[in-house]
Amino acid sequence: MVVLTKRLAIAIGLLSLWSVVECIPKTNIVNVLCNSGVYTSGDPFDISLSYILGDLEKETPTQKNYDYNNISPYPNAFAYGHAFCNLNLTSSDCKTCLRATKTALFSTCQTPRIGARSVLHDCAIRYEQYPFDD
Repeated sequence: MVVLTKRLAIAIGLLSLWSVVECIPKTNIVNVLCNSGVYTSGDPFDISLSYILGDLEKETPTQKNYDYNNISPYPNAFAYGHAFCNLNLTSSDCKTCLRATKTALFSTCQTPRIGARSVLHDCAIRYEQYPFDD
């Protein structure tokens, strides 16, 4: 009886380990698109864009289904944004992946653009100067 109880405890322990799966974000670039429109330093859109990108990175990993969109609160030049992550990621890995999307976006779209989209294997970010449906 004691041997059976130990075996059962070991089997339950192994099964519980099996259900804990961690997915490291795949940050290989699928696509980066840069809007042809640009803005200059000091443009009010710069402030709105900084706000929306920070908000997307902070809030998306806390949202149900890792899917979030928002608009900047600055009426002089609104920035609209949307971000999402693969549901298999942890919240922390979603944030890591979104950071990588921003890096890919700004390394590809080197001139300040009024819109862009960065799609990695496990996450994506898009921002525009106008409302959009993704």
